[in-house]
Amino acid sequence: MPKGYWIAHVDVHDAEVYEQYKAANAAPFAKYGARFVVRGGPQEVREGAMRPRTVVIEFPSVEAARACYDSDEYAAAKAIRTPISDGDLIIVEGYDP
Repeated sequence: MPKGYWIAHVDVHDAEVYEQYKAANAAPFAKYGARFVVRGGPQEVREGAMRPRTVVIEFPSVEAARACYDSDEYAAAKAIRTPISDGDLIIVEGYDP
């Protein structure tokens, strides 16, 4: 079964409140088996335009990735993030040859 991924590109406008979001998302991420692959490290844009923060989160399946995003627990964390950031997030199925 292919893994699922969240890929997010984010502009954070209040780093202090964003830390609260990170603390709040820990429980739902643990519940759905999330593992950070990329968490806002340095990046080099080689083509196009990108937001300053990139996050890639791996889940055991695309179903788990969707369930986490749709969960009440993540909705509570997202409510902290939404007012202090702008971003793009996709859920994508991983490649499983």
